[in-house]
Amino acid sequence: MRGSDIRLRHFLWYLQDGVATLTFNRPERKNPFTFESYAELRDTFELLRRVEDVKVVVITGAGGNFCSGGDVHEIIRPLLDMDVRRKLAFTRMTGELVVAMRHCPQPLVAAVDGVCVGAGAVVAAACDLRLGTARSRLAFLFNRVGLAGSDMGACALLPRIVGLGRAAELLYTGREMSGEEAERWGFFNRLCPPETLLQEAQELARQLARGPTFAHAITKRMLHKEWDMSLDEAVESEAQAQALCMLTQDFARGYEAFVQRRPPEFRGD
Repeated sequence: MRGSDIRLRHFLWYLQDGVATLTFNRPERKNPFTFESYAELRDTFELLRRVEDVKVVVITGAGGNFCSGGDVHEIIRPLLDMDVRRKLAFTRMTGELVVAMRHCPQPLVAAVDGVCVGAGAVVAAACDLRLGTARSRLAFLFNRVGLAGSDMGACALLPRIVGLGRAAELLYTGREMSGEEAERWGFFNRLCPPETLLQEAQELARQLARGPTFAHAITKRMLHKEWDMSLDEAVESEAQAQALCMLTQDFARGYEAFVQRRPPEFRGD
């Protein structure tokens, strides 16, 4: 299957030059999730493991907001009436979305403007790179509805981005963080003007797509796998991964370009 064949019901999907742009598209409600859109997004990232012409994915939101998390009326209210078996099936499904994002080989770039809260904030955290705006509003607000901060892997993801103490503050209090603070704390790689945010995220994605995409996939896999490895295990795993990359044609192309003093033309093989 090719990336151009992907058809989504709940999101916009656009592919150009190996870069797919996936847009949360319920702007009238600040782009919340429903049960169906959670599942569709999980299935999309699982599918991307087998889609070779998509090199990088940019994730953004329509209408000046990223994502307002789970829809209060379409998710939270129905959950009150579910038995524990169905509640657990739902929480496992939302976690499967994050696992699918971390396991798909393509680098993921979040372009975050406006509201980015709850499950939307976890999705942004699950991306590899995050660009934001000064008017971004970030919050892990699960405690505001009586839930733990341990949602969709937030307790694993967030400390690795901003540090344990800062993650604990955000998850315990559920407070809102501005774009400037999120950049200072390392959640955003950089801030952009709202009017150029998507273009800058797409240009960053195009730079990655022009690079050695097989090697990028290895880098992403090792960043994920080495979370719970000892240093000895990590060094050995990286040795094996790098030796595998040395078998690629891109490795030879990189050497030839260096010798000839020209930019390399990587092809991902």
